[in-house]
Amino acid sequence: MPVVIIINPASGPARRGRGDERAAVAKRTLDRLNVAGEVCLTERGGHAHELALDAAESGAELVIAWGGDGTINEVARALVQRGEGGAPRPDLGIVPGGSGNGLARELRIPFNPSLAIERAVRTPARIIDAGELGEHLFFNVAGVGLDAHVAALVSTRVRHRGLLPYIKASFGDLVHYTAADYTIDIDGTREQTTALVVALANSRQYGFGAQIAPAALPDDGFLDFVAIEDRRFVGNMVRVPSLFLGRLNRQPGVRTARIRGLTIRSRSPMLFHVDGEAVQGSDTLIARVRPNALRLRA
Repeated sequence: MPVVIIINPASGPARRGRGDERAAVAKRTLDRLNVAGEVCLTERGGHAHELALDAAESGAELVIAWGGDGTINEVARALVQRGEGGAPRPDLGIVPGGSGNGLARELRIPFNPSLAIERAVRTPARIIDAGELGEHLFFNVAGVGLDAHVAALVSTRVRHRGLLPYIKASFGDLVHYTAADYTIDIDGTREQTTALVVALANSRQYGFGAQIAPAALPDDGFLDFVAIEDRRFVGNMVRVPSLFLGRLNRQPGVRTARIRGLTIRSRSPMLFHVDGEAVQGSDTLIARVRPNALRLRA
């Protein structure tokens, strides 16, 4: 069984199709390419991870994740986990099916599902890094602060995904969110900051073209650290356009660095996110890069 396509039937805007529609497109595309494969639909959170482990165990050569960054994270984690034990692991393919689709946009994967599947089947694999925060792997962006609160808000309260819900959630939190004090240790150097966001990026953007780390590369053996100091409401709003213009790293109060690892401490347990999925952590979080962690066809 060379190819398994794992589809999140509920991810992203409804206009991009739902489970049965996506499954039909996947099967037609495999038939057109004359490739043997299986199509699976997820039924709950974490199911994509289980299906990917099963696919690797069954001898799949390529596992394609069709969904948003969260679905891609689940599948990619399973493939990395499989490789840690020394077992052969499949390559990862991606069909953008979420809201922001940050990693897929960075990798210039087509939004046409049939074309994305074809690219995954026919493109040679490349190797990219992974990041780890609080013992959770990520492949795009992770962090603490405002972005983690927005991720939690959207995932628990917003029924319909898309750019507008993220804008509403971000604006609401920007008005009411209180920046936290962090102590950050990087390569033996300690610094303190009052930050809206402390981000760790393996690639440039959250999604929707919002570039939190304009210089980040997914295969350079580093994570890009970004700390955005609080400049109160007006000062924070002034910086928003630079996020979409790829110039955030040039703004006052934005500190960036290429790192291999760091430790973040706060006075209270921190909410953080990995690839847009919110996680409740402790008052100390350790981050590190995991070079050459994943074989990806893109």
